[in-house]
Amino acid sequence: MRRSSFLRFCLAIGCVAITPFKVVAKSLNKERVKKGFMVASGKDRFGKPLSLFEGDKFYCKVSAKDTDGDLYIFDSTRLKEGGPPLHFHYTQDEWWYIISGEYLIKVGEEVFHAKAGDCVFGPRGVPHTFAKVGEAESKLLMLFQPAGKMEEWFNLVNDGTIAKMTEEEKDDARKAHGFEHIGPPLKQLKKS
Repeated sequence: MRRSSFLRFCLAIGCVAITPFKVVAKSLNKERVKKGFMVASGKDRFGKPLSLFEGDKFYCKVSAKDTDGDLYIFDSTRLKEGGPPLHFHYTQDEWWYIISGEYLIKVGEEVFHAKAGDCVFGPRGVPHTFAKVGEAESKLLMLFQPAGKMEEWFNLVNDGTIAKMTEEEKDDARKAHGFEHIGPPLKQLKKS
């Protein structure tokens, strides 16, 4: 064996042998909160609630930054009826807990009429949407697991970045953040 071939072989074997140690070291260095915390009712984890839709506020309760991307939880105070277009997430499960008000939540072919105290689960990859029904203010707790890039997406909507994009750019941005719109909002349906 020639010396240069031998050296390349040793380097390749060395890299393969070191790789598992790199993976373990990276997993030990996860950026996670190291102590408990409380976020008061009506408050945002960072003191900056998001305004995503007219009159609606999103209050971060557990950030993706707190859990190294494992979990994202926010509560939403909503004034307007309706909700987002039918969509699905590539890798996030979504969970809704109704604090006050009423919602229609469609997951797959099933439509649930959810009221205060009810919760609905939407598995990743399954099309879903929801709509607030009624005039009264409502509150909804939402959870994404894993967090993916949903918090980042909501921040881009809040700061106006998404509004400035063409429809094609918005589609690309959604895909880059782990989801796709595939149909209209649920507002056409009447509660049962």
